[in-house]
Amino acid sequence: MSACLGYLCAAVAALSSRSRGLAVSVWLAVGGAVIVPLALLVLTGTAQSEVGVVERSGMLTLRQATPYLADPRTVFEVTPYLPGMAVFGLPRAMLGDGGPLPRLLGDARLWCAVAFLGCLWAARRAIGHRTGAPSAATGGVASGYAVGALVASPAVALPLCVSGVDLPLTGLLFLALVFAARRRPVAAGLALAAACSLKWTAWPAVAVAVALLAHHGGIRKAVRGAAVAVGGTVLLVLPSALLSPGPLVRQVFAFPTGRGPFETPAASPLPGRLLADLGPAGWYAAVALLSAGGLAVAVSLLVRPPHDLVSAADRLAVGLCVAFLLAPAGRFGYLALPLTLAVLARLVGGARRKVPAHDVVVRTSRPARPVPVPLARGAR
Repeated sequence: MSACLGYLCAAVAALSSRSRGLAVSVWLAVGGAVIVPLALLVLTGTAQSEVGVVERSGMLTLRQATPYLADPRTVFEVTPYLPGMAVFGLPRAMLGDGGPLPRLLGDARLWCAVAFLGCLWAARRAIGHRTGAPSAATGGVASGYAVGALVASPAVALPLCVSGVDLPLTGLLFLALVFAARRRPVAAGLALAAACSLKWTAWPAVAVAVALLAHHGGIRKAVRGAAVAVGGTVLLVLPSALLSPGPLVRQVFAFPTGRGPFETPAASPLPGRLLADLGPAGWYAAVALLSAGGLAVAVSLLVRPPHDLVSAADRLAVGLCVAFLLAPAGRFGYLALPLTLAVLARLVGGARRKVPAHDVVVRTSRPARPVPVPLARGAR
């Protein structure tokens, strides 16, 4: 209801005012679709189960240095995320739940949103510095309003308010592609390492970013970016892998694919899930199709590597869509991640506007000395 009212007011503002209609419209949409519902849900303690899982993983990390229970008794005690996701649960573990302010500041959704918006800010800043223009060089103020409209859209606003766990992953993947497009392998590798320590679904982004780095900066930069990404991921995941290797494998890898001791709640009727429901043969068929799709995307990176931010985001979006559609377990909400990546690449880092032809000054060579023409006889 709040989002519908915000969208309606935004439409009225956009039609009624010419000078400030765009800014007022975007802020009304953001307020109605994000700020008001998020505040109400946080203060009332209403959220999807993922928020509780992340906050519990933060508490477990403080107590036992690993976010995984050795013997979970229910599906809600399973932590299907890599250890990096526990960072967003640390504020709840440290602040507790005793009062409105700690309840607000300790909510994992708030820090997921901060991470996502921070990545967008860093991406626009990196693009602006590269082009030698202000931070909004590729779109100016209108680009900022476009990003605000995307945040207020249902694809981002709904998960931000009720869950938010995929938003840091989306922001870090986009930031990594921006750094790769700007020939900054170390920065791209660090962003990839942070993303890959949250969920293993981020791992295909390493191949896309490395292909983009190889196209722009050569093999040395590609190897450097890959080394930073892989090394950083290992450093972030290794402590929990050493402390609880069995629970990590069962909860992070087996559980999301439908092979764990508990049935995953990600059960949307996607092709991979429908195949897996047919039995063991169907499950293996889904895995075979998933592997074939991943191999096809990998071959496309070798045959025709991405050449800019938009093409890299599109290639990663295609790979993630294939993975989410053909995985033995999944949900429709996962598709918001590749959709957001593809749209962000066009809003924040799209192709530069070409100079109109009538504004181009054409320099011509110096005219040759005129050749004297002989006068006709009798002409004086």
